[in-house]
Amino acid sequence: MSATTALRAAALVTLTALAGACQADGSPDAAAPAGGPTAAPTTVEPAPTTATPSPPTAANTAEVCAEVDKLIIAKSREIAADAVAATRKQLTPEQINAQVKTDLADLADDVREQAARAADPEIRTLVGRTAQQLDAGARSATPVKWLSSTFVAIPPRLARDCRA
Repeated sequence: MSATTALRAAALVTLTALAGACQADGSPDAAAPAGGPTAAPTTVEPAPTTATPSPPTAANTAEVCAEVDKLIIAKSREIAADAVAATRKQLTPEQINAQVKTDLADLADDVREQAARAADPEIRTLVGRTAQQLDAGARSATPVKWLSSTFVAIPPRLARDCRA
């Protein structure tokens, strides 16, 4: 793979991950496109139940999840900007891979800090595993390829599983 192709692939992958993270933020605007059908508000009285209520969500779960989202989006933007700059500088594939490895290692450290802050053990495990995946990308022989094969799946998984 030429340096230019690697750079373009890295930029495309990070922009795709960034777009996925932005679209899967759980906001009402992300759920239905503008002008699309929306459900009419309804009032439903809860049925009496004897089931045990689910355990309360840890107080900082939403905060930790939101911070992890912000970290991934910020680092995705940085990787994309680095890819553009690398094209102008005509960096070699080895230099590009080294830059991506550094970016992924930094992101893994930041995500690991958020895992340590999580009060909910399930969220701590989820975010900790995400940091481990990022570490694996940083150790990869071809981190640009890793971005397109593994990194792009991280934001949608977190959007689905890391919520209060």
